[in-house]
Amino acid sequence: MPRARWSGWSLARRLLVLQLAVVAVVVAIGALITIDTARDGTYERHRDRSLAVARTLAGEPAVRQALAGPDPTASLQPLAERVRRTTGVSFITIMRPDRTRLTHPDPAQIGRPFVGRIDPALRGRTFTERYTGTLGPSVRAVSPVYDTRGRIVGLVAVGVLLDRIGDLAADQVPRLLLLALATFAIGGTLSLLLARRIRRQTLGLGPERIAALYQHHDATLHAIREGVLVTDAGGRPLLVNDEARRLLDLPDGEPDALDGGSRLDELVHDPGLRAVIAGDRPLRDETLLVGDRVLLVSHAPTSIDGRAAGSVTTLRDRTELEALSRELDAVRGMADALRAQSHEAANRLHTIVGLVELGRTDEAIRFGSDQAAVAGELLARLEERIDEPALVALLLGKVATAGERGSVLRIADDSAVPATGLPAADLVTIVGNLVDNALDAAAGRPDPAVEIDLRRDGATVVVVVADRGPGLPPGDPSRLFEPGFTTKPAGPGGRGIGLALVARTARRLGGSVVARDRPGGGAEVTVRLPLPHAASPPPARIDP
Repeated sequence: MPRARWSGWSLARRLLVLQLAVVAVVVAIGALITIDTARDGTYERHRDRSLAVARTLAGEPAVRQALAGPDPTASLQPLAERVRRTTGVSFITIMRPDRTRLTHPDPAQIGRPFVGRIDPALRGRTFTERYTGTLGPSVRAVSPVYDTRGRIVGLVAVGVLLDRIGDLAADQVPRLLLLALATFAIGGTLSLLLARRIRRQTLGLGPERIAALYQHHDATLHAIREGVLVTDAGGRPLLVNDEARRLLDLPDGEPDALDGGSRLDELVHDPGLRAVIAGDRPLRDETLLVGDRVLLVSHAPTSIDGRAAGSVTTLRDRTELEALSRELDAVRGMADALRAQSHEAANRLHTIVGLVELGRTDEAIRFGSDQAAVAGELLARLEERIDEPALVALLLGKVATAGERGSVLRIADDSAVPATGLPAADLVTIVGNLVDNALDAAAGRPDPAVEIDLRRDGATVVVVVADRGPGLPPGDPSRLFEPGFTTKPAGPGGRGIGLALVARTARRLGGSVVARDRPGGGAEVTVRLPLPHAASPPPARIDP
């Protein structure tokens, strides 16, 4: 068969051809063995029959008496022929010890010497042999005949021609061939059904195509920068690529393709992500907190021929992007502050120019001096009391942002945070998210104001952010810090992630978060962070 034609066959067709060939070979070998066994069985049956007839005749008193008479052939020939026809053997020869035949199916052979071995019988032993005599090849048995004094007075030879044995065995061949054909038909039908099933499962593809697809699939899974987790219809993980292992903190060295025996909770320890993967609701770029990572999760159920086949979940790491975003917030905050100050400076400069043009020089000087003092007061106070440039820039930006949104961000006069040793990115994450959340809560209120107090209390940094919004939602306040929980309308931008980031960051730093309603309205969130050099920091907790 040409190689090109063979390579173009599907896996199912190849298996069908190979299975049919195997079935044909097995059936042929089985038929040959069965025919040979049947022939051997026929041979043994006729050998045993010859032996039984020879012994029976040798023990007959009539045979013994006839051998002692003057004309043994007259009485023995009819007896031998009658027994031969009754038992179905080919010949019965009764002879004297000197080989002289007394009976034979061919009367012309009577009186002639017997052809074949008789020595064992002359020694008193009945035996069988395969020998070619006057009638042709045969299986025969020879048994001695004893007189009343125990002397051997004759021999009885009984045999069946091998041609007859072959004919009897050949009579069974059609039945055996029919059985072989039936076996081949059954095997071929089962092979065809199996081939059809394999064809459906392999989509009619050949082994080369399947191998190529697997290699491309494997290379793609290793190359993409998204984590991929595939589950079956029962929710059991089937495939996890390298990036997914990294994002889920799974050990290295295990195969990407799993055997379906692993449980989802063995691979995915975060309950929120586990609920997404186990669910049947499609998701696209949902932001979830998994451990210390911020992940964008997309989830899609899969189906084959209209039946649920499992799901595919992709994971994208936004942790570094979130950190860069917070740093960018700080830089943007400084830029917003500078832009706002530039706008205000332009307005003030126009006022001063107008006063000068009106000839009110003294008022212009006094106005300029007062405005310069006010503009530099906040920056000077923050730089003096907060020993973290990124935090100062963030606060300046949030003040400007609040002003643009029609709100007020008030920084407590006694706010002071000397060098803490805490990561600047973590402080920016905590303060930035708390202020953003408070500004959102205060928006649209009659007196939209947010207050922030930062201070060091012994070996602890305390951040308090309060707003004049509607207060905490009903129920358990700790739900505020769960990933995905939000009281805001649905929309882009990672809703329900800010306060969860605050709680996760505080927990990682060994701190605590407390949320409560303020007397008179609004909400207040307090974060306590132990300094890195503080001894035995308290365990992380979220207090309702």
